Amino acid sequence: MSRLEKLQQLAAAQPDDPLTHYAIGLELLQLERAAEARDAFNRVLTLDGRYTPAFMQRARAELKLGLREAAAATLVEGIACAQAAGDRHAADEMRKMREALA
Repeated sequence: MSRLEKLQQLAAAQPDDPLTHYAIGLELLQLERAAEARDAFNRVLTLDGRYTPAFMQRARAELKLGLREAAAATLVEGIACAQAAGDRHAADEMRKMREALA
């Protein structure tokens, strides 16, 4: 059984766990399955709209899909979320990524 399959089993058992869906998204990105990864990160943010790392990873997936404007919008949203949470490091990382798109 692959790592992805194990994570999917875990998500089936705990469908409301954002961390599991985040791990699935990361694994899908690694497997170059960006559209599915984006879906996984969307699920994370549906479950917990303050899960800051999911914004940056969703933006990465969007970039792999050629969706620059969507990625930029995701990063703007993520920066605001990180700032509201007091997570300066995450906000700075997303800001750098956003500036690279300009």
